[in-house]
Amino acid sequence: SRSDDFMVVMETVTAWAWGPLSFLTFLTFLWRHPTRYILQLIVSLGQLYGDVLYFATEARAGWSHSDPRPFYFWVYFVGLNGIWVLVPGTLIADACRHLATAQHALDRPRHKAH
Repeated sequence: SRSDDFMVVMETVTAWAWGPLSFLTFLTFLWRHPTRYILQLIVSLGQLYGDVLYFATEARAGWSHSDPRPFYFWVYFVGLNGIWVLVPGTLIADACRHLATAQHALDRPRHKAH
């Protein structure tokens, strides 16, 4: 089916692109590399985009792949999968804050010493 094809493609991208890029991001934080927040933003946006597509695909399919009992639907499906929306959302906000702070510092007028 089309949703199966979608999941295979999405998980292939996750395994071959987001996985190694996540590891690289981890290394840039260990090394305090200047690109660390840029990579955090990219990886987190990719994760959030995948989550939105996952939920949207399931909603479009009428929630046919989730357990219809309220506890399982809200706790397991929405709650546990929602963590993968909350974490990247928090990391996106964090990266934006750090990048905005750095840009603000660069945009300040420089005073020449006389």
